[in-house]
Amino acid sequence: MNDSSGSPHTTWTPQGESAPKPTEDSIIAACASVYDPEIPVNIYELGLIYAIEIADSGHVKVEMTLTAPACPAAQELPEQVRQAVRAVPGVSDCDVETVWEPPWDQSRMSEEARLQLNMF
Repeated sequence: MNDSSGSPHTTWTPQGESAPKPTEDSIIAACASVYDPEIPVNIYELGLIYAIEIADSGHVKVEMTLTAPACPAAQELPEQVRQAVRAVPGVSDCDVETVWEPPWDQSRMSEEARLQLNMF
């Protein structure tokens, strides 16, 4: 029940409308609102988000990585993602798991991120 805008929407039942359902686009937008403090590009465009799973209950699981294991933002970035995703209408909870496989490299960055950082 996603629409092309990616905005959350409610579903109708004989009892009336139910709670909004989060969409993948709305979760991606929430992740894209988080920026690496050392790089002026959001973490989604940097390619740090590896997987998003949305359960029917509204529980969301995000798998992400960091640019390096010794990243100074290793503690704060996953928490920022968790808070941003929890703010999406219809999300009941969010777990963020930091993974290291496959390792992040610059090839995971979007073309937009590469242009912003002058990395061709």
